[in-house]
Amino acid sequence: MRLLDGKLAVIAGVANKMSIAWGIAKAYHEQGATIALFCLESNLRRVTKLAKELNIDHVFPFDARNDQSIVEAFESLNTLFNGKLHILVHSIAYAQVEDIGNEFINVSKSGWNLALEVSAFSLVTFCKCARPMMNAAGEGSIIAMTFGGGEKVVPGYNIMGVAKAALNMSIQYLAYDLGPENIRVNGIASGPIKTMSSLMVKDFSNSLGLMEVQSPLLRNVTLEDVSGSALYLASNLSSGISGSIIKVECGMNSVLSPSVPHQRYK
Repeated sequence: MRLLDGKLAVIAGVANKMSIAWGIAKAYHEQGATIALFCLESNLRRVTKLAKELNIDHVFPFDARNDQSIVEAFESLNTLFNGKLHILVHSIAYAQVEDIGNEFINVSKSGWNLALEVSAFSLVTFCKCARPMMNAAGEGSIIAMTFGGGEKVVPGYNIMGVAKAALNMSIQYLAYDLGPENIRVNGIASGPIKTMSSLMVKDFSNSLGLMEVQSPLLRNVTLEDVSGSALYLASNLSSGISGSIIKVECGMNSVLSPSVPHQRYK
């Protein structure tokens, strides 16, 4: 029996084959989950075509800044899954380019609001919509994608770091609220990984190079690393875990000074 046989899952945030959400979709498909996807309206045609590779027939568009749009996407999902849902993956983040690359002190109020609304508050709306479906299923696992820039300064990440900090605490408060209903909420903090979004971060290529010489595993993080952890959190193997953020970054969090090369390279 596969880990997710009989499980109903929705994954929000697939944009292309480089997306972390796409890697998770592949892992869930291989382990037997029935999957639907949420994506931006602008990506609908591309994601619908991509979904066919996994025999996923249902892709619903949504606008992360529009609560009604999210509600409507979940209404379609509710009809598709007959009112039940076991797994929700939130892999959504956005900020204006000028609010990422420039000094943080110059972030605009509109840029601040946009980043936090899309990257953090949308998880709250998702959880509200998923709650009755997960109650009907008798259990639920909600997984949000975050990043170490929400805990410590990552040069060039700026407003997205603040948004991820808000997301991190939202994960913990949502876990507290939903835990009595057997709904778990966790996060995955991936290390630097090549996606279309990460290419917006200044000096991102340098981060990849540093991982190869500073992390305990002396390599970069892969989609398979992240999707494996997402599979674990979605399955009953992690039934006692909630309100946690799993760091998938080749052990980088254990290195005291990321500016010093690994001793093997001294």
